[in-house]
Amino acid sequence: MFGLNKNKQNTKAWKKLVSEYKRFKKVEMRDLFAADNKRAAKYTLRVNDLILDYSKNRFDEKVLASLLALAYERKIPEKINSMFTGDKINITEKRSVLHVALRNRSGRAVLSGGQDVMPQINEVLLKMKKFSDAVRYGEFKGYTGKKLTNIVNIGIGGSDLGPVMVCEALRKYCAKDINCYFISNIDGTACAEILNKLDPETTLFIIASKTFTTIETLTNAKTCRRWLVNALGEHAVDKHFVALSTNREEVVKFGINPDNMFAFWDFVGGRYSLWSAIGLIICIAIGFENFEKLLEGAYAMDEHFRTEPLAENIPVIMALLGIWYNNFFNIHRYAVIPYDQYLRFLPAYLQQLDMESNGKSVDRENNFVKYATGPVLFGGAGTDVQHSFFQLLHQGTEMVPVDFIVPAISHNEIGNHHEILLSNVLAQGEALMKGKTVAEAAEELHKAGKSKEEVEALKKYKSFSGNRPSNTLLLKKIDAFSLGMLIALYEHKVFVQGMIWNVNSFDQMGVELGKQMALKILPELEGTYFADKHDSSTLALIKAVRKFRK
Repeated sequence: MFGLNKNKQNTKAWKKLVSEYKRFKKVEMRDLFAADNKRAAKYTLRVNDLILDYSKNRFDEKVLASLLALAYERKIPEKINSMFTGDKINITEKRSVLHVALRNRSGRAVLSGGQDVMPQINEVLLKMKKFSDAVRYGEFKGYTGKKLTNIVNIGIGGSDLGPVMVCEALRKYCAKDINCYFISNIDGTACAEILNKLDPETTLFIIASKTFTTIETLTNAKTCRRWLVNALGEHAVDKHFVALSTNREEVVKFGINPDNMFAFWDFVGGRYSLWSAIGLIICIAIGFENFEKLLEGAYAMDEHFRTEPLAENIPVIMALLGIWYNNFFNIHRYAVIPYDQYLRFLPAYLQQLDMESNGKSVDRENNFVKYATGPVLFGGAGTDVQHSFFQLLHQGTEMVPVDFIVPAISHNEIGNHHEILLSNVLAQGEALMKGKTVAEAAEELHKAGKSKEEVEALKKYKSFSGNRPSNTLLLKKIDAFSLGMLIALYEHKVFVQGMIWNVNSFDQMGVELGKQMALKILPELEGTYFADKHDSSTLALIKAVRKFRK
């Protein structure tokens, strides 16, 4: 449960945290609040209109001091600086990690390999502005001269999840005459269901693939191309397709005008790419001015992360609390619950960010790790999930730390809906922390007029252990700026945890094996031969599929 690899596990800070856990593991948060009426004020941080209340967590001043000592021992300030200055911290791919440069609003140079990357970033941003404006205002038209009002993003992973999440989160700011659609799944149903809704004359396809070889994306793109050509002819392609890619040759071969190809760079990983040309559909949907506000919000969090002391640094504090539960309480999961319908896709976006980044079992020195790294993340929109998995959060045998996210002001102030929503999220955090003892449950049943026998029969069922941790992230409202801050916060939290666990958070080699094997199985499903040796289960399933499809 405890410790890093042999050369790490006996460090002073880690040993101190083992001791702190043994001291603190049975302490009740109820008692911490009772003993200190200023606890909430002491453990609340703010950046602009984003507030983190982390007081409902299982720690005290000594635990927090030990966690911060671990961060300093792992040289987190130096590692933050290494990212912002373009050091090649993606060690397996020998690359800089510079998604922060994509939203750099300071005017200062950002170096990668000794060269300032800002001129090329700003050049692409200008191109995105011009193109998105031209589409929004009807200057870039379809083949038959009609305005393009249906925008379809074809991508997968980071080329899909980020744009989907942001477009939904900022739906209130979207142009009323533009509809955005997303195709990612290789399942033909995903493609067919979207195409059935569209008019070829008013549809623009954005193909998002850095290499222009991603099998899911290219398969869907070719299907969409056939659909368009069947309706409008071959010459329509260059008026209805654009590419987000670095592979000019394949883009041109597809029939896309290279002037409508938008570049991005290998120092930006897919799950960090919504700030780049991958965000083109976001620009078209909400306008470039709002896209800039998204960048500005992320930049504000970047500057907070880069300059604030660790004890006052929101991403660092959230990362350290995650380490505390994951590596000392042995809790390898957490939930993210946005109480805002527009943020309903945020948990899915964060799943990729967190689990693809830190789901690693080899450290930066090429050793297999002997400790827990990335946790499982799940979530959904409140209050919906209160009626699905919150039963487990409150009364299950496993503790699940929770991040609650809620805006104080709703975009849709209908009746008293938002007050009810706010009361729910605040109540959930308090209920998880306080719980309800068996004695309190018995007293409540007694006051409700239950007999002694009924009280005895029900009191345990009605009790809640409490002492279950949560963070509350309160924003003034969900707009482009605050969303940018929120996304960047989680990016940096994941970075800090990866550095403490000593893993490379910026590759995703675990994605590859299944894809490689699928390419071998594909011709076996289509043909009558077996080109590769399989286990008996896979072989039997291939044969069963063939039999069903005869």
